[in-house]
Amino acid sequence: MKRSLAAGLFALFASYAAAEEAAWAPSTFTLSNGMDVVVLPDHRAPVVTHMVWYKVGAADEAPGKSGIAHLFEHVMFQETKNLGPGEFDKIVSRSGGQNNAFTSWDYTAYFERVHKAQLGTMMGLEAERMVNLVINDDPKGPFISERDVVKEERRQRIENNPGAILQEKALSALWKGHPYEITVIGKMEEVAALTPQDGLDFYTEYYSPANAILVVAGDVTPDEVRALAEEHYGAIPASGAEHGPRKWQSVAPLTETVLLTHADPKVRQPNWSRYYLGVSQRRQPDDALALDVGLEVLGGGMTSRLYQSLVEQQQLAISASTFAWTTLHDEGPAVISASPAPGVTLETLEAAVMAEVEKVLAEGFAEAEVIRARNKLAADAIYGRDSQSGMAETFGAWLALGGKVEDILGYPDAVRAVTPEEALAAVRAVFAPEKHYIEAHLLPAEGDL
Repeated sequence: MKRSLAAGLFALFASYAAAEEAAWAPSTFTLSNGMDVVVLPDHRAPVVTHMVWYKVGAADEAPGKSGIAHLFEHVMFQETKNLGPGEFDKIVSRSGGQNNAFTSWDYTAYFERVHKAQLGTMMGLEAERMVNLVINDDPKGPFISERDVVKEERRQRIENNPGAILQEKALSALWKGHPYEITVIGKMEEVAALTPQDGLDFYTEYYSPANAILVVAGDVTPDEVRALAEEHYGAIPASGAEHGPRKWQSVAPLTETVLLTHADPKVRQPNWSRYYLGVSQRRQPDDALALDVGLEVLGGGMTSRLYQSLVEQQQLAISASTFAWTTLHDEGPAVISASPAPGVTLETLEAAVMAEVEKVLAEGFAEAEVIRARNKLAADAIYGRDSQSGMAETFGAWLALGGKVEDILGYPDAVRAVTPEEALAAVRAVFAPEKHYIEAHLLPAEGDL
């Protein structure tokens, strides 16, 4: 009787899940001017998330122009031919919505979350600043004033944050010679030297419908989105001045091991980290999936090997983890990190961490822990569909890297197919004894805050 009931419940759940999958399935199309569109139906509430992704980021910046992609994100909120200073935000706010933007090495994205009735208004706003942005040499105008804002942002986010300073140095060393080498926020002296003409050139080259992806998630149908997109974005002609090939390239392996140390009176908790060169889901999809699973077992949480050994059993650390940036277009870091318990030196901590890593790499993973890790990653992806804005970001980011919708839909099955042998091989390949790395020590220093 129990088996029959369980079978019945499973069949009911499978049927429900299949129906939900069919209702949730994304639709895609392309406007005549080259703008790609993705629609993610979600009819649980009369709300939509509207995102425009531009296929340009810090990696595309010209030499000596670091920070312009991020600065431009700021300028986009200021003034257009038909919108006064700050009016964009006011319209979104009066509509009861929220809006923001963000810049990465690979893309720049803008979003609004509003009632579905306001979707056309949001498209009109984004279309307006896609073609009618005001950039001038007025010292109080949108470009120069926002340049000063970005400089202050760098002071607050990077130069006043010891951990951010050290991470910036570590990533620059890992990506030396690669377009990712310069931090997204840019170098202070290069940001300060950016001119309105630099902004106009950047705008002309990258901000066009053919270089953009529209993602709409929420209580809409593909037909509704298509009609509005044709009305607002389809009317914008292709500029014919779009940029050439992206500046992506494989990251060269490290040729030496480097120790970076940063001490500051503001540091209350020391930290030890090693940055190895990892892999990219875009370039090495199978290896990236296997690495994500392996790192989940090794240091993915409180049940992981490192946490259990170093924090729970040996009590040498207050935290221990591993993670990898596999979602960039090019190869990112795979990191082992730990913070020592009181009275434990970084040297003692390092020896204990690496002893545990070497033990795991020698003995391998148990099948049960790999199954648990891959099921967690698959479940996270499936449960992520509950977040309307989260799914808009997932699709937009992946498509901006040149990925396909099918890759996202197939992720849960693909990650569940990773074997213990594949997960172990991926971790061994990244953390092999002969591999060079960037070691980073964050330390307190004498003095008061």
